[in-house]
Amino acid sequence: MSWEQHYSEVRRIVGEWNTDFNIKVIYPLPQSGSHRLYFRVKSDDKSVIVAYNADVEENNAFFGFTFTFLDENIPVPEIYHIDKSRQYYVLQDLGDITLFRYLAENDFEAALPYYKTAIDNVIKVQLIGKEKIDFSLAYPTHSFNKQAILWDLNYFKYYFLKFIYVPFNEEKLEYAFNVFADYLVSAPHQYFMYRDFQSRNIMIYDGKTYLIDYQGGRMGAVQYDLASLLYDSKANLSQDERKILYDYYVRKFSKYEKIDPKKFDEYFYAYALVRLLQAFGAYGYRGVYEQKIHFLRSIPYAIRNLKQLLTVGRFNFGATYLFDVLQKMILESSWDKYAVSDNEPEKLTVTISSFSYKSKLPIDNSGNGGGFIFDCRSLPNPGRIDEFKDLTGQNDKVIDYFSTKPEVNDYLIHVFALLEYSTNNYLHRDFMNLSVYFGCTGGQHRSVYCAERTAEFLKNKFGDKIIVKLIHTLL
Repeated sequence: MSWEQHYSEVRRIVGEWNTDFNIKVIYPLPQSGSHRLYFRVKSDDKSVIVAYNADVEENNAFFGFTFTFLDENIPVPEIYHIDKSRQYYVLQDLGDITLFRYLAENDFEAALPYYKTAIDNVIKVQLIGKEKIDFSLAYPTHSFNKQAILWDLNYFKYYFLKFIYVPFNEEKLEYAFNVFADYLVSAPHQYFMYRDFQSRNIMIYDGKTYLIDYQGGRMGAVQYDLASLLYDSKANLSQDERKILYDYYVRKFSKYEKIDPKKFDEYFYAYALVRLLQAFGAYGYRGVYEQKIHFLRSIPYAIRNLKQLLTVGRFNFGATYLFDVLQKMILESSWDKYAVSDNEPEKLTVTISSFSYKSKLPIDNSGNGGGFIFDCRSLPNPGRIDEFKDLTGQNDKVIDYFSTKPEVNDYLIHVFALLEYSTNNYLHRDFMNLSVYFGCTGGQHRSVYCAERTAEFLKNKFGDKIIVKLIHTLL
């Protein structure tokens, strides 16, 4: 389906939900690791999210879990409307501040109250799973059973180990996987397992924490969710910070159910390992195969987490060959070639260039294709005035000339608005390149002036959040 069709459907679905909702703007939100699409839809005084997912079974799991959570006063987004196709639905807008983003902008002490509240909420979610969750809705499987565990382990094998060319004996590794899986399913697993309980799926809105993206939930062990949060790769928690959160979780969970601290601890490290291996599989598929920069950047953090886990964890279930392979992966593999170089800027780079329409149209060399091309030939042309012919758009006399032309200012206002929106969107989506081209007849006056003003605007607007490169093709 084209973007135009999605926008049309979004308008229709919002109209079905609320005929008084006067849509002012619709724009897509950044995608992460799924194929779901999210659109923010704004009126004058309200904002909602419209989601699209072609996988109806996954949607039904999300709907069923959400209604149960809301009935139990768990802070999750409200569902305002579900389209009859069950592929589109309207959600409460919880803003853009995730716990991950908050932690990146503040220290751990400041984020700790939100971590604790999120842990309180996930414990409630886990416990109501024993009695009130309809696990027949869980998708693609009702529980994190041995088969599901082996799927994750093979995901790691095929999409990470083989992608980075770590040699291993297939038969020995399969045997180790089975030993590992047998141990994991021996843990109590009658709870709701969130599946992806990590800092990017915890929203901070109006001073409260909300849980999102739990549609992959199923019956399982509680240690998996705790491990997901504590070994969240790019959250970059220290061992001391993990211990604070671990102790808080155990203390709170023990108020509801009696646990054996030693056994809980042993299962925790095992589930932390399987969670981390599943994440490596995702980084291989989404990062190495699909070349999504966010996932590539997570690899060094995950390698470091694996090293720490193998150092502090207690693994008493055998599966010796698995640990042989993991050590080989850490010490001998070429995983680092997929990481982002320290010399490569990790900020969005906006390249702004002027050009002449007498030459061929510019090509974006970032590897992404596309970019903006603005035609400046509708603006007043100082090149037709003798005193300006040998000057450029960088010259003070030409700058003064353009500053007296209100149509030039009006033109740039529209350009700036479009680029501000796109830059914000690209920042949220972890994009690395945005190309902006200004063309005029000779590539000397109008295009140069517009490129210069645009560079100034973006530098002033976004500061050190972005890198601005200015290139004048013909100067």
